[in-house]
Amino acid sequence: MPERFLGIDTSNYRTSAAVYDAASGAWRNEGGLLTVPEGAIGLRQSDALFQHTVRLHEKIEALPQQGEVRAIGVSTRPRAVKGSYMPCFLAGESVARSAAHLLSVPLYAVSHQQGHIAAAALSAGKLELLDGTFLAWHLSGGTSELLLVQAGADGLPDCTCIGGTIDLAAGQLIDRAGALLGLPFPSGAALDRLALEAGPEKGYRPKVADCRFSLSGMQNQVESKFKTAEPAQMARFTLETVANAVVKATGQAKQQYDCPILCAGGVMASEVIRARMRAAFGDAVSFAEPVLSGDNAVGVAVLAARLYERDKQ
Repeated sequence: MPERFLGIDTSNYRTSAAVYDAASGAWRNEGGLLTVPEGAIGLRQSDALFQHTVRLHEKIEALPQQGEVRAIGVSTRPRAVKGSYMPCFLAGESVARSAAHLLSVPLYAVSHQQGHIAAAALSAGKLELLDGTFLAWHLSGGTSELLLVQAGADGLPDCTCIGGTIDLAAGQLIDRAGALLGLPFPSGAALDRLALEAGPEKGYRPKVADCRFSLSGMQNQVESKFKTAEPAQMARFTLETVANAVVKATGQAKQQYDCPILCAGGVMASEVIRARMRAAFGDAVSFAEPVLSGDNAVGVAVLAARLYERDKQ
């Protein structure tokens, strides 16, 4: 029977639970997007917390029951930095603490960002990255950070933000472009599919200095493009604009840190952005498969397994 590790993640837009077998590397994730009213580009935290509370048990019940749960991991905050907090993570933490108590197994609290990084490393077949130093992008609906990641003394990825956006997140820009085009929220996957139908597009080139850039002014550029371009071309313009900033910031970071690059977060599921990163950095860059690019509990379960093995030694 496999030794299973349970992971729980209740992010701002997705409820997910996962089991991970450290011996075989097999995993199963059960997740679903929260319901966002038509035309809206976000949820209030109180609404997100309510939906997680209602739905989390369904995700856990859908997981296979074979094997004993050795430990439970849960994301309890967005990032592992002082003051990082969102109420939506309380839903997962409450269930995880109760389950760990009843099963008499260890509970490991991690950040949502650390879970993203671990899921990307697993998906890329490069869990060994977590034992060293690498650059990582966490590019999602609410976060656009370029991180220097090192193996922390606590056994978790120690993430230092060295670049990224100074204002609007890449996912926010994408969702606002999607709203103009009448796409569902979150809009990343639909916008990417639409962009792949377009012809070549250079996009706008944001100024990047010391690995940091601003995307707030890009909304005006996207809105202007909306008035003159076909939907597919506007979608491509938006994603190429994000890619321009990400590629340039990564290049600046690589001049300082000669180490591998790992890409995580829902925005990094974009084929447009991936193609640009591969062209620029070749084998130095690795990606999560799309299903593990967005919010999921698999990385949280992976970290629980690693911490469990560490505590046994």
